[in-house]
Amino acid sequence: MPTHNGHSPNGHSQNGGSPAKQPQNGHNGDSRSALPVNWERLARATAHPLRVSILEILGIDGGRVLSPSDLSRELQIPLSNTNYHVTELAKASLIELVRERQVRGATEHFYRLPEAATALANEERKESAEEVQRAWAMA
Repeated sequence: MPTHNGHSPNGHSQNGGSPAKQPQNGHNGDSRSALPVNWERLARATAHPLRVSILEILGIDGGRVLSPSDLSRELQIPLSNTNYHVTELAKASLIELVRERQVRGATEHFYRLPEAATALANEERKESAEEVQRAWAMA
């Protein structure tokens, strides 16, 4: 039921306002080529702060290969929590399995960011460093 101000009782607009239009080609106007992104999958996979931390750690120094056990130690959280979130990130293809190793009757898995994500992150770091150099040169 609309109220006198054009909003429903839940506070949503009744005018059918639509969100800002996104470019049809998936690019944001930037001249660099963009990776295709499934935004819903990305949002679901990174909804937990621990998953974001895992992605950040794997992206350090141009990309690292770590096991959930390694991540657990770095994040100082239980291995069971780390395993769960690493599995969810792998299901969403935000990290990839690189290799496996047998350890005391179990299989240890090692993950990294996908090649394209690592290359993009390296390119962004390079551009950022160039911007800093230009800023220092102008000062």
